[in-house]
Amino acid sequence: MRSLARLAERTYDLVILGGGVTGACVARDAALRGLRVVLVEKRDFCSATSAASSKLIHGGLRYLKNFEFGLVRESLRERRLWELHAPHLVYPLPMLLPIYRGAANSLTEMRLGLTLYDLLAWDRNRLPDPDQRLPAHRTLRPAEVLATEPSLSGDGLVGGALLYDCQMFSPERLELECLLSAAAAGAEVVNYCEAVGFVREGARVVGAKVEGRLPGDGFVELRAPVVVNATGPWADLMLETLGQPPQAHLVRSKGIHIITRKLTREVALMMAAGTGHFFVLPWRDHALIGTTDEVYAGHPDNFRVTEADIAGLIATVNQFYPAAELRRDDVLHSYGGMRPLVDDDSPKSGSYQKSRRAEVCDHGKTDGVPGLISAIGGKWTTSRALAEKVVDLALRLLGRPRTPTITHRTPLPGGAIGNFRAYVASLQARHPTLPEPLLHHLARNYGARAGELIALIRSDPPLGAPLRPGLPEVGAEIVHAARAEWAVELADAVLRRTGLGQLGDPGLRALESAARLMAATRGWDRAEQVRQVDRVLDRYATVT
Repeated sequence: MRSLARLAERTYDLVILGGGVTGACVARDAALRGLRVVLVEKRDFCSATSAASSKLIHGGLRYLKNFEFGLVRESLRERRLWELHAPHLVYPLPMLLPIYRGAANSLTEMRLGLTLYDLLAWDRNRLPDPDQRLPAHRTLRPAEVLATEPSLSGDGLVGGALLYDCQMFSPERLELECLLSAAAAGAEVVNYCEAVGFVREGARVVGAKVEGRLPGDGFVELRAPVVVNATGPWADLMLETLGQPPQAHLVRSKGIHIITRKLTREVALMMAAGTGHFFVLPWRDHALIGTTDEVYAGHPDNFRVTEADIAGLIATVNQFYPAAELRRDDVLHSYGGMRPLVDDDSPKSGSYQKSRRAEVCDHGKTDGVPGLISAIGGKWTTSRALAEKVVDLALRLLGRPRTPTITHRTPLPGGAIGNFRAYVASLQARHPTLPEPLLHHLARNYGARAGELIALIRSDPPLGAPLRPGLPEVGAEIVHAARAEWAVELADAVLRRTGLGQLGDPGLRALESAARLMAATRGWDRAEQVRQVDRVLDRYATVT
């Protein structure tokens, strides 16, 4: 049972502010090393930047142009670890890179870059499952490029390459597994609980002031010798509550994505677009297209995807990938977020050119505020490695021995499945009366935890029915989200715990069914169910 007052009675080693992937990975690493941890998030877990990705776990091929070899190597190493420990959610993705005459990168530059990329990924196939291994890149003649993806234009095509990176089926569920792992190791994780300031004793930070956002929560102080600011695009605003200008500065980069009808075969496209690029990614039998990359100057609380954002991305896609022939009506769903980039005061203009490196800041050294760490910047792929650095620093500040991390060799809760295809086959053998598509869907989303959903369906068979015809999500997933996965609002269940609402508005009937299923756990009356549905529908409205 949720009780902020109970949490406030305890003393922790670490208070973590922010429930995105950085905070989740820090909580997991710290708890697995035996620290007493509490994490608070002002909205739902994975509801901002961490959910607004291109769903890629990748090495960052373009970072080679900035000579960021260390970042690329770290990313490629971490890519393998995500594959190893979450094989149901992270898997290989073939990617086609066509090169046209006059492009910013020549065919020769592409070959050199991809050869270096493969060399930096020297350990990529140290995986027990052959299905997860990634072939080296292969250069293609123009005819081979068009044979791989016939929708591409042959005009000015000089060649291309087929390379392999990885795709996340669901960033939201991948982060959730990090939180479940943290909680299983003893961490307390609380959503809808906003950090509004720091507890100070002299110059030292000794905790955080937090205010619950649910009825009956109230205002409490959570105390610990070390506080980690992992609030992403809000990190500098959190530091401003110290009452002094911090040394760390952020640039917020806006990135949006659109989901449309399927555009390609089962290969992703990485398309050059002037000085930038965009992806056309196959995902759930649709096309996921993105991302934009431009400085966002507004307050992060006010971020929304606008019609101008969507129109701009459609225009870019149609210019550089004419076969798409996209119209506004083709956009089934849009989403976006803000990347928190470290402001390195470099002369490079815009946000696209800025580094995706992370910065771990000990404010005792930089600002004279001991007891406070900020984790700023970084990328999804390297979030585990960033957390390791944060916890190493936290142990030093706590005066503890440096206990080595174990996250690099610890599967996530759903990850101990071996070969995915064999795991699905084993579920079929054990549950022959359940439809194979349902078992495949549960295996993909829950991995080794699929049995928890199957048990719900066995006890109440109607929970195995799809909430909307044509979509795989079933009622048991909504019930499970409310009971076992910290889903508080209907939006938490349909947008983050499940994919019911991730391809666009699933329809009033599906949302009402989901609200009724959550009501039993959340205690909602009919009026509250209507309010919850309306709030989800509001998420699909863009602003002009």
